[in-house]
Amino acid sequence: MRKVLVAGAFLLAAAVAGCGGGEGVARDATVTAYVEAPLCIGAKQELLKQGNRAGELHVQAICLPTSRSQDKLKLSTLGANAREATEDSTTVAYLEASDPQASRFTHPILETAEIPWIAGSSGKAAMARLLRLIEASGSGSLRASIREALRET
Repeated sequence: MRKVLVAGAFLLAAAVAGCGGGEGVARDATVTAYVEAPLCIGAKQELLKQGNRAGELHVQAICLPTSRSQDKLKLSTLGANAREATEDSTTVAYLEASDPQASRFTHPILETAEIPWIAGSSGKAAMARLLRLIEASGSGSLRASIREALRET
């Protein structure tokens, strides 16, 4: 019985690891980019233009609620958005508007889950960059491959 439980725990851990794990992503799998509100329309347009694919992977974008109200940051929304991305095993990146004030709060949460982020003022450009990084990634952890490529640029 103990061997069955250990084997079951191992399989569950492998499944939960998903995109962040070391074994890579299966062909035709769906991976997810979480996109902050200001970039969402452009990111979805670029994704649609590319057929919702990057190489052999399906890519989906999840638009996050706005974290600004009357030009003030809503810290609870920033934190909730970043945590939502960390709770999804298919997350490969977080696309964010260039805002150093906001990134002070989101980056530590994303770093803990080893989720890379791409900051910019254009959702189209951010998504196009992510799709290129996914296509250029090697075997192994997709998140790690994207993080490493972002460090090099």
